[in-house]
Amino acid sequence: MLGLLAGCTSNPAPLIPEQSLFQVSTIDALLQGDYDGYTTLKELSAKGNFGIGTVDALDGELVVENGQFYQVKSDGKVYRPSADTKTPFASIVRFAPEDSVNLQNLNFDQFKLLVDSLMKSKNYFFAIRLEGNFELVHTRSVPGQQKPYPPLVVVTQNQPEFNLTETHGKLTGFYCPEFVKGINITGYHLHYLSDDKTSGGHLLNFRLKSGTLKLDKIQNFEMKLPESGSFQKTEYKTDRTEELKKVEG
Repeated sequence: MLGLLAGCTSNPAPLIPEQSLFQVSTIDALLQGDYDGYTTLKELSAKGNFGIGTVDALDGELVVENGQFYQVKSDGKVYRPSADTKTPFASIVRFAPEDSVNLQNLNFDQFKLLVDSLMKSKNYFFAIRLEGNFELVHTRSVPGQQKPYPPLVVVTQNQPEFNLTETHGKLTGFYCPEFVKGINITGYHLHYLSDDKTSGGHLLNFRLKSGTLKLDKIQNFEMKLPESGSFQKTEYKTDRTEELKKVEG
């Protein structure tokens, strides 16, 4: 019997791992100034090919596009960080979009309403990519910090902002459900990267001419927490919702 069964399954289909959103640390930790990176981009790359975050000491905005890492610093320029660069906060997934929709002539608020309508339920995570021609993309980045680190709401009071006009590129990011408040940014969190890899940053607003939206529902979630540093000593009792609203612009 064993030989017969083995013969019938001599060419089994390869096992495909379940798709999972992998996250480094929590948004509340970042809000309080936990900017020391502890997970390398090499480690992060094993968890996905699509994502966003920041790097050690809060030195700019991170975009993961097709498995490649890009760092938009406070000078507005795009850099390629090394594999041993560490991150204190990031989210990454293996992007496998289920839906694709062509869009024209809409702004960020209209975009959010549209994506809301496409979700069968807002109780899941969604990976979001919008590629297209933009009349305007309004972004920001944050300058690298030195210890003792100030809270994020203080850092963003003097953040460099960029108005990118007539640009073609991709918005990359996530929608996170309300029940992960304090863990990740609830609602929409997107970063922009131009196709020529010369500009980008954390998205504040945009006006799209035409583009394609790709949407990927994610049902599994994995998180890695810091093993040392201020994270171990901090009490996470304060509701930082208002701080986060100011930080997100």
